[in-house]
Amino acid sequence: MPVHSLSANTAHGLSCATTDGVKIGPIGVWPPVVLAPMAGITNAAFRVLCREQGAGLFVCEMITTRALVERNPKTFRMIRFAESERPRSLQLYGVDPDIVGRAVRMIAEEDLADHVDLNFGCPVPKVTRRGGGSALPYKRNLLRRILRAAVANAGPLPVTMKMRKGIDDDHLTYLDAGRIAAEEGVAAIALHARTARQHYGGVADWEAIARLKEAVPEIPVLGNGDIWSADDALRMVARTGCDGVVVGRGCLGRPWLFKDLENAFNGSPERVRPTLGEVAAMMERHAAGLTECFDIERYAIADFRKHVGWYLKGFEVGSALRRELATAESLDGLREGLARLDHDQPWPPNTDTPRGKSGERQKVQLPDGWLDDPWDSVVPDEAESDISGG
Repeated sequence: MPVHSLSANTAHGLSCATTDGVKIGPIGVWPPVVLAPMAGITNAAFRVLCREQGAGLFVCEMITTRALVERNPKTFRMIRFAESERPRSLQLYGVDPDIVGRAVRMIAEEDLADHVDLNFGCPVPKVTRRGGGSALPYKRNLLRRILRAAVANAGPLPVTMKMRKGIDDDHLTYLDAGRIAAEEGVAAIALHARTARQHYGGVADWEAIARLKEAVPEIPVLGNGDIWSADDALRMVARTGCDGVVVGRGCLGRPWLFKDLENAFNGSPERVRPTLGEVAAMMERHAAGLTECFDIERYAIADFRKHVGWYLKGFEVGSALRRELATAESLDGLREGLARLDHDQPWPPNTDTPRGKSGERQKVQLPDGWLDDPWDSVVPDEAESDISGG
């Protein structure tokens, strides 16, 4: 893909290039960039494409601890890593400290991954109504029990956590959760600077990332939220003092963003700007990779459909051809549509804008009485799901 020079924000990149990266336990990460785990997105097919573009830490889709310890076949398919993937990063969702501990011990003893991340940031109702994800840090002692069990069973593997600011503006938890994590031996913390109620709407509160860094200076803090370009990442680091960034929706349909991030943190103003033909080639590789992940081609192509609009955002593509690509039923059918794109069409301007889902929620779904006692450590009934995917 062609690389073009940009002049903006180069100074920030040069200052970042003098650092040694971020240490997550024994794992050194440079550039200090993490691919956020995203359900239905960050499978091996997508991770490989991102990893080819630039270095960093690339986390698989969230899986549930119960499904893992019960050796759910779907879950084991989800944690397959490509041969080229090192280090291997796996994110767990769990609410019961005992099951979390068993899952982490299983990962360590069976060499399933090199790094374990714990999800305390998922805002979707099927997770929060069980007391999991972004609802859980409100229960400070339950959070401590989970983190203690994970770290105690991890052996040499680093344990990290990803969280949000809290349930809503009246129930902020991130500073307490950060201190608990540091006390329990967590190797790094990532903060999505929104509340669960915000979901993916509004504007990320980068000042909260700065406050968290001040509260836990002894461990790395990674910032997440509203990073749509490499220059956004540099601005976040400069404004908040965070040790690195976590990129989620900004890379949807844009795996080459990780090349931009590598360039930016190394002080280079160059940014990748692919033609539509180069984007089409990436789309074909992504879909082909999914057929290996899913084993059944029609499932893989159906899963790829959601990516079509993200890849083509900003390009001039007729509605009929867009529809054909988004409804393809086979890899050959997708290839036929991709071949009819205007391959010489240049990268469109002004595309470093929000991608994926957005919008706020009226309320966060929680277990009955969840907000009554923030120090309660009782595991809610039916808290542990046996289905992975987030």
